[in-house]
Amino acid sequence: MEKFSRARGLPGLFLIALAAIISACTQEPANPLRVGTNVWPGYEPLFLARDLGYFDDASVHLVEFSSATEVLRAFRNGTIDAACITLDEALLLAQDQQHPQIIVVTDISDGADTLLARPPITTLAELKGRRVAVENSALGAYMLTRALEHGGLQINDVDVIESRVDQHESAYLQGKVDAVVTFEPVRTRLLRAGAVDIFNSSQIPDEILDVIVVRRDDRRVHAQQVQRLLQGWYRALDYLAVHRLEAAARMAVREQITAEEFQLALSGMKLPSLEENRRLIASSPPGIVTSAQRLMTVMLDKKLLSRSIDMTSLVDSTPLRTLAASSSRQR
Repeated sequence: MEKFSRARGLPGLFLIALAAIISACTQEPANPLRVGTNVWPGYEPLFLARDLGYFDDASVHLVEFSSATEVLRAFRNGTIDAACITLDEALLLAQDQQHPQIIVVTDISDGADTLLARPPITTLAELKGRRVAVENSALGAYMLTRALEHGGLQINDVDVIESRVDQHESAYLQGKVDAVVTFEPVRTRLLRAGAVDIFNSSQIPDEILDVIVVRRDDRRVHAQQVQRLLQGWYRALDYLAVHRLEAAARMAVREQITAEEFQLALSGMKLPSLEENRRLIASSPPGIVTSAQRLMTVMLDKKLLSRSIDMTSLVDSTPLRTLAASSSRQR
C-alpha cells in the first residue's frame, strides 16, 4: 500500500507543477512602464517603435501630454514612471527629490530649439521692450536667459508672456506676442508663417539635451520593461536610418508637419547611437556629467536652481550596459 501511495504521489506532484506553470503563463502581465512625452521630433522614434510593434502597451505605455510642464507635473504626481524631458528639467526633478535617473540621451538639440521673432525684428537687441512668449519651464527660462545674454539684454528688458508650447503658434499668429521661445514642430510651422529665427540651440552647442528618466524605484520594478523600451528605441533608429522617408512620414503625423519638414526638423538635432550613448551614460565618468555640470552652473547663477545636484546619482548606466551586453552576444 505504501508503494502504491508513492506511485500515486509522482503524477500528483507533476500535475501540481504543471498547474503552476500554466498559472504563471496566464498571469496578468506586470504593470507597463508609463512613459510621459510631449510633442517633439526627438521623441518620435518611441512612437515609431510602438507603431512597428517593437513594444506594446502591455510593456511600455506612451502617455502623451501637450507640454513639458504637464509631463513634469505627471512625474511629480506619480502618474507616470518615466519621462522624456530636457536635461535641465531632469536637474529640477532631482532638486525636488523626485529621484530621476537618466537612462539614455534621446537627442542633442542643434538648432531645433529657437527664439523666433516677428518681422521687422531681426536681431536680439531689437527685443528690448517687446513681448516674448515662453513656456513656464526650465527649458523655456534657460533658452530665454541664454538668448538675452547673447543679445546683451537682461530679463527685465523684455515683457515675458508665460505661454504653454501648445499656445505658442496661436499667440504668434494672433499678434499677441512679438517673439516666442519655442521648438519643433512649432518652429517649422512659424517659419513657414514668416517668423525670423534670431537665436537657436546651435549657438549653444551641447547645452540642450533630451533624455529619458525613470524614477529610481520604478526603474528597479520595471527593469524588463526598461529593456523593452531601449531595444525598441534603437530598433526604431535603425529603421529610420534605412527607411528614412517612410519613417519620417509615419512620425510627421503627430507633429502635424509634412514628411519633408520632419526630416528638416531632424537636421536640427543629433540622435546618439548606442555607442555614443555608452560614452555619454556608461563611461567613467559619464560624458553627460560635463554637460550637466555646465548647465547646472548657469542655472544656479540665474536662480533657475536653488541648490547643487549630485551628478553621479542622476545617471543610471545599468540599462544601457545590459542592452550593450545583449547586443554583443547576439552578433
